[in-house]
Amino acid sequence: MGLKATCLAALDDLRAVFATLDETATDRAVEELVKARQIALYGVGREGLQIKGLAMRLHHLGLRVAMVGDMTTPPLAAGDLLVVSAGPGAFSTVSALMGVAKAAGARSLLVTAQPAGDCARLADVVLPIPAQTMADDQHPSASILPMGSVFEGAEFILFEALVLALRDRLVVSPEAMRARHTNLE
Repeated sequence: MGLKATCLAALDDLRAVFATLDETATDRAVEELVKARQIALYGVGREGLQIKGLAMRLHHLGLRVAMVGDMTTPPLAAGDLLVVSAGPGAFSTVSALMGVAKAAGARSLLVTAQPAGDCARLADVVLPIPAQTMADDQHPSASILPMGSVFEGAEFILFEALVLALRDRLVVSPEAMRARHTNLE
């Protein structure tokens, strides 16, 4: 298969994910983000890269955000939200951070492909992305993309769409978002 055909097959895999996306869950995620006093975000590996992209866009919207692990991350408390990604359903670090957030009175939003996984039981809100991860990449109908790439690609697209929904809900202009972009690059 040539590179162009491979890219088109990957796009078909992503299209299939969004054809079955639960819009009620995406609406709940938008609601959680809107009502949060401040938002901390965390993800591991390539999922972590997508979460960092979401944190950047939430900052561009004017929301109070921080990445867990940064030295400037404030403590969470009641009224705050922890957004975490665990595509395969569970990561020990994600579970531990969700426990800390809950003990502090914060809510948690889990993005996952496994809504029946261990982390989902700890979450206040689950945003399922029905996509292949490393937990299920070895069956005959697996994506052309390796391991968790479909999930990670779907996260990117979904996060950008969430930002557009938030932009409209919060009435933030594209110019205001652009004005919050760093000038230190």
